[in-house]
Amino acid sequence: MLCDSHIHFIPQEISENASFYKGIWSDKIRLFEFLDTNKIDKALLIYPATDAHLKLGWQKLCEVYNFFLAALVEENPKIIGFGIVDLSANISAQVRHLREEGFKGISITSSEDGAFVLDKLKPLFEAAEKHKLAIFVHPQTINPIGFERIKDPLLMPVLEYSFDNSMFLGALMMDGALEKFNINFIFSSLGGVVPFLKDRFDRVYAMLRSRDLVKDLGKLPSEILKKIYVDTSGASLANIKLAIDLFGEDKILWGSDYPVAPNVKENVAMVNALGQNTAEKIITGNFCSLFNAK
Repeated sequence: MLCDSHIHFIPQEISENASFYKGIWSDKIRLFEFLDTNKIDKALLIYPATDAHLKLGWQKLCEVYNFFLAALVEENPKIIGFGIVDLSANISAQVRHLREEGFKGISITSSEDGAFVLDKLKPLFEAAEKHKLAIFVHPQTINPIGFERIKDPLLMPVLEYSFDNSMFLGALMMDGALEKFNINFIFSSLGGVVPFLKDRFDRVYAMLRSRDLVKDLGKLPSEILKKIYVDTSGASLANIKLAIDLFGEDKILWGSDYPVAPNVKENVAMVNALGQNTAEKIITGNFCSLFNAK
């Protein structure tokens, strides 16, 4: 059994109002062929952060996306859907509706309009906890951290997306949200650069605590970060090993990031090099446990 924790589909109405997510991103047939060809049994479909809200408005965007996603889930039982929420409207009612529609979680982006919006997200976290919905954090693709300084078609997706995701994860940790809320947070792409910084997080935190320059988190950062899940998004074996060292093998989910997908057969074979037990958890077991999938 192969479970994919990171795929995308953009409804045509949203694609027509987005600047980047066109063509294959809204091709349902290609998506279904990808799942069938690669023998993917279950797949988590999440929102990648388009700029379509600038034309449609958030309310219309959420209505269109969630409607089409619900229909897609009904049509193809392989797909597990995460809906989206308009943070300016009645969050509690929206989250309750998503739960009633059968969604398993909520997709959010790591920032909004160039800012990290923890205060706006707290009501969403409360509602997600109440209704037992997971939260998937996708890197912000519109004006991510650093975009105001450097606008480059390669540096933005490689560095700025990664740092936006990483900074938001760090902000959740420092705010106490990871400890406070009983939510399964899933971060895209191994949580950005955070796995590379495990030792530095702990070392610098200990130094700052000794001088009373940072608040007492109660635990080392590396211990708090073990609460989250991360997906692989086609990452290399070396980087997955770093993520395992930080988060633990029970918190790693294999993901393709379709349609920006790796060669699935080769990527899965690479994960198998970690050994049968670890590979089974990453490819299947962790996903099935998280979503009660069979």
